[in-house]
Amino acid sequence: MSKKILKWGSITIIAILVLMQFVRPEKNIAEGAQPNDIMAGYTVPENVSKTLHNACYDCHSNNTKYPWYNNIQPVASWLADHVKEGKRELNFSEFGTFSTKRKLKKLREIVKEVEEGEMPLDSYTWMHGEAKLSEAEKQSLIEWAKGLGTIITLKEGQPID
Repeated sequence: MSKKILKWGSITIIAILVLMQFVRPEKNIAEGAQPNDIMAGYTVPENVSKTLHNACYDCHSNNTKYPWYNNIQPVASWLADHVKEGKRELNFSEFGTFSTKRKLKKLREIVKEVEEGEMPLDSYTWMHGEAKLSEAEKQSLIEWAKGLGTIITLKEGQPID
């Protein structure tokens, strides 16, 4: 009896995995320039721009570069959820639409996450070695975020806490 249950259980699992391949989550790929992108509204040095694109934009923008393994379920669904959550926390493509208070909060969070080694996520850097930040990249990103916070505060006014 247990061999029969194991056999049918295995067949069921394989059938589910095969059927899952026909379910495709929507991809996070924007067409054209993003007018509200942080790089459209603010000066971003070339080295920081490169760091943001290599380590942040796949999960925190409207344009993800998908790896080959995104074509396999359930990985595709996991990645789609991961990107959706990343964009919910911070979407660089929509930064220009944020209130001054929210912009400053997000810049402070960038500094904190990078200083504490929380971003980029280890699960991302395992498969994307170019996203692992050197100490120099971390320092440049932190200095830029702090500097941009100062510029926004002076230009757009101090938000009410």
